[in-house]
Amino acid sequence: MRILVTGGAGYIGSHTVVELQNAGYDVVVIDNLSNSSEKSLERVAEITGKKVPFYRCDILDREKLSDILDKEKVDACIHFAGLKAVGESVQKPWEYYENNIAGTLTLVDVMRKHGVKNIIFSSSSTVYGDPETVPITESCPKGVCTNPYGWTKSMLEQILMDIQKADPEWNVILLRYFNPIGAHKSGRIGENPNGIPNNLMPYITQVAVGKRDHLTVFGNDYNTPDGTGVRDYIHVVDLAKGHVKALKKIEDKAGLKIYNLGTGTGYSVLDIVHNFEEATGVKIPYEIGPRRAGDIAINYASPDLAREELGWVAENGIKEMCADSWNWQKNNPNGYDD
Repeated sequence: MRILVTGGAGYIGSHTVVELQNAGYDVVVIDNLSNSSEKSLERVAEITGKKVPFYRCDILDREKLSDILDKEKVDACIHFAGLKAVGESVQKPWEYYENNIAGTLTLVDVMRKHGVKNIIFSSSSTVYGDPETVPITESCPKGVCTNPYGWTKSMLEQILMDIQKADPEWNVILLRYFNPIGAHKSGRIGENPNGIPNNLMPYITQVAVGKRDHLTVFGNDYNTPDGTGVRDYIHVVDLAKGHVKALKKIEDKAGLKIYNLGTGTGYSVLDIVHNFEEATGVKIPYEIGPRRAGDIAINYASPDLAREELGWVAENGIKEMCADSWNWQKNNPNGYDD
């Protein structure tokens, strides 16, 4: 199978391209490079020994998408491309709805006009809102999302479900990610955010490497064991391997499937800080700040369905996630600019 990976130069995308190539798939990447670097794909080629065909293209660009699908004859799409910062989405809702929803509608329309009706969608645990129960299973009702980013994922899930229902030739797999951290064992690719990181681990590693003087912890008054928010952190390589397993399901004519990709274990912000210090020997100074808009107290997965139906389990523990994050950052203090 030939796979189109949108957003394939990004953090999760680049790691997934490695795993796809290692599994024998042909890959074509499109990315507008708004929050990623083409150098990540050069590094992917170093790791796998295979060149990655790349097109700089925005998913809103219907004409260019059509030209690429005319040329490349892909069989399926793994769709990562999208704006993804929770806090920023609260400040810039229009930009998030325009890019994520209009862009995906354009992509899917071009795909169907080219007879490509297989898609794996990069969704998020944010669709559960403030969940009714934890651990969260796929049967947990989707909640009231607490930020526009979450709403774009929830709305796009509904759109893709409706498309599949109207045309059962579509195979749609919705993968609800929990919190990816870590980096490839080689230290050659990893998370490389522009500006101030929105996610916890790159903020910690930037403090560790001396780019920032301390970590700000957003709130310590949540109803959790230490007052800081609890999340399910998953190694990005485990997450990437989940997409390879999902493609096997697509090849078996999946219809519509939804899977959580998480570890089933929740760690607080301070748990992550302490585990990072233990794994690396680097002290992380931190200060407590106010809660961040759109955040909830506790969110972690039940990954049982993915294990039962995809044969997928997360293999890396929290120490490996911390050690691999640090290995990437210390060897690439300026990300792909080094």
